[in-house]
Amino acid sequence: MKYLFIALFSFIGFSNSEAVVDSKTVDTESSVINWTGYKVLGKHTGTLKVKEGSLDFEGEKLVGGKFIIDMSSMECTDLEGEMAGKLIGHLSSEDFFGVEKFPTSSLTFTKVVSRGKVGDYKITADLEIKGVTESIVFNAIVAPKSAEAKIEIDRSTFGIQYGSGSFFENLGDKTIYDEFDLEVRLALK
Repeated sequence: MKYLFIALFSFIGFSNSEAVVDSKTVDTESSVINWTGYKVLGKHTGTLKVKEGSLDFEGEKLVGGKFIIDMSSMECTDLEGEMAGKLIGHLSSEDFFGVEKFPTSSLTFTKVVSRGKVGDYKITADLEIKGVTESIVFNAIVAPKSAEAKIEIDRSTFGIQYGSGSFFENLGDKTIYDEFDLEVRLALK
């Protein structure tokens, strides 16, 4: 009888052990982040690359993730030649993202909640830009080999104030809106 109890408690102990977390690596060659920045007279668009990253799963359920974004990979898709070069040069400068001093940004999930449908999640994450970390919330759709999210970011919370109507008066049509959008499309290995 004594051995039966030991066997039973051993079984219960092992069956209640923590679930195994499986990390799926981001395929950096097949993944892309599209960005859109807005100003009074229009917008600019471009891309960024993921330097490295992974999503963490318990079975098929998303439980975490972390990404490093290569800020030096920033490209402009709505302008060409010299104009595109000037825009990327300005966005890479200290006025905006300070890419020389801060060549990467990161996104680390802190909370993942199912929205009720398979693969549909509300994610809280720490976003780090220019050495400043802020919590953001966004929705994502995750499949076994891919993930997609649309994220709105307020650049002013990261100390990026250039051309912002929130900090400077009388900018008129030179005002650059604080919010910019990221459309993230990840391929997973």
